[in-house]
Amino acid sequence: MQPIENKILSRIYGRGRGWAFTKVDFVADFGTINIHQALSSLARAGKIRRVTRGVYDYPRHSELLGQTLSPDIDQVAQALARKFNWRIQPTGDAALNLLGLSTQVPGRWVYLSDGPSRQYAIAKHTLAFKKSALKDVGFKYRESGLMVQALKALSKERVDQSVIKTIRERLGLKTYEHILKDTRAVTGWIYQIIKQVCGERD
Repeated sequence: MQPIENKILSRIYGRGRGWAFTKVDFVADFGTINIHQALSSLARAGKIRRVTRGVYDYPRHSELLGQTLSPDIDQVAQALARKFNWRIQPTGDAALNLLGLSTQVPGRWVYLSDGPSRQYAIAKHTLAFKKSALKDVGFKYRESGLMVQALKALSKERVDQSVIKTIRERLGLKTYEHILKDTRAVTGWIYQIIKQVCGERD
């Protein structure tokens, strides 16, 4: 194996199984042509997997099932966002799944994006980017937008204490302060629930 392949593989392994990436993730340290050749070679060798054009992942493996698992769609979405310098935000069923509010894996993952509307077939899933107003993807922190989109998808009537508890457990205390600041301009009822999640009282 060539030295550049070893270096790239070491970095991939360091990010752990499930990580998705493109050549953009390595371009600061290696020449573009070298990266393309190295990734193609690593894919042929079965060290990494080509997910879609220009996107690869370090596949997760299930010991229980004894097989390689499907790509992590959120990781693929983030890899594409880094590649094209888009800001993205999971919405609807994708947001619910990522926050642990739904155990059902969506067949269609939709992300709001400040880039063009595009669609990708990833394994048995569809990954769609929907061009959206910047205000919908303009949160400073990923957790903020994730919570706002999940609450929108649920609607006010379906938010109960178990939902609040699940979001709290998924996000963790250290995120509360910046989420409260980041979401001040959102719809009233959503912000009231965000304050409950973050433990702030009126």
